[in-house]
Amino acid sequence: MLKGKEIILGVTGSIAAYKAVYLLRELTRLGAGVTVVLTGHAQKFVGPLTFRTLSGRPVLSDLFDPQTDAAVEHVALATRCHALIVAPATANLLAKAAHGIADDFLTTLLLATRAPVLMVPAMDGEMWDHAAVRGNVTTLRARGVTVLEPDAGELASGLAGKGRLPEIDVILEALYRLLSPVKDLAGERVLVTAGPTREPVDPVRYFSNRSSGKMGNALALAALRRGAEVVLVSGPTSLTPPPGAVFVPVETAEEMREAVLQHLPATTIVIKAAAVADYRPKEANAVKIKSRQEVLTLALAPTPDILKEVAARKGDQFVVGFAAETHDVKRNAREKLEAKRIDLMVANDVSRAGIGFEADDNQVTLLDRWGGVIELPRMPKLQVADGVLDRILSLRAQKPAKVPR
Repeated sequence: MLKGKEIILGVTGSIAAYKAVYLLRELTRLGAGVTVVLTGHAQKFVGPLTFRTLSGRPVLSDLFDPQTDAAVEHVALATRCHALIVAPATANLLAKAAHGIADDFLTTLLLATRAPVLMVPAMDGEMWDHAAVRGNVTTLRARGVTVLEPDAGELASGLAGKGRLPEIDVILEALYRLLSPVKDLAGERVLVTAGPTREPVDPVRYFSNRSSGKMGNALALAALRRGAEVVLVSGPTSLTPPPGAVFVPVETAEEMREAVLQHLPATTIVIKAAAVADYRPKEANAVKIKSRQEVLTLALAPTPDILKEVAARKGDQFVVGFAAETHDVKRNAREKLEAKRIDLMVANDVSRAGIGFEADDNQVTLLDRWGGVIELPRMPKLQVADGVLDRILSLRAQKPAKVPR
């Protein structure tokens, strides 16, 4: 998404200025052309040579910088850039931007550009909480500027609080969303389930499966980039939830059911990508079962059929399920779709290497309740997620007259 994009990276006088070097490296690695603009105070923390070496371009700091061919270079930069990022953005910079002050190269660019602007604050926690700073942030957001919330943790002052520069991947994700040309899910509230569930056998053992949660996380991320509000209900995984999603961690199928039903009324689209365990031990042992037993018999009970219950309770929501199959994929998926009475089933063959569980790619077939069948080729799960979302919007737009239930 960033290949060929022209990005202006503004750096201000914060101890976090050194982190802008890592951001610059990632932006250039992803194919963006980056022009760095340093304030005078920023140069006290990191010199221009570092940024010039990594960007391969002159570093700008003065409105009449001798490195440039024209005194009005800021006008040309403002016209041709695709986005302007200020990272770190100090309280001083936020105040100048909010009140339209243009007394250096960076603040002049902020007035001259009509490209999307991303502010990434970093400052002491007491400063971030000050009414003046909060007021300036509110003003900027009201004008359409994206201002990220700083992270909490140990600060340069030695105190702990909210004021740390967000992680690089969080900044990049915010930039992706800023540059996303498609916002066709704006106004939608999407509920996604992801990962496995764990059904306890005793205090140290449980039933589970190989689901990594990657497909569910990809669906949540794709929906966020397309403008939706997202609730991600996930079983235990090693993944970091997409920034901006309402994250609800669960373990058992019953916990997932409760979380899904709690958020269902406010949802417009439900995508059940989680691999929920079909059975659980009828009674979990309160103490660890000794491993010396030659034969162990466990009585199993079915877990709740969350997808079927959601479909039975739904009003205008569009409900999507996933079918992980190892044979007769389309036939089995169609039977599940009809039995659970949902709108769309995403079927994939998990017996094939390189797709499905734990893999970064997937290859799926989309079967809808109006009889349609679309096969998506093998591709990264984020692209599969966009394919699923495209199909949801297409089916809702068609509003088929015949709706077999």
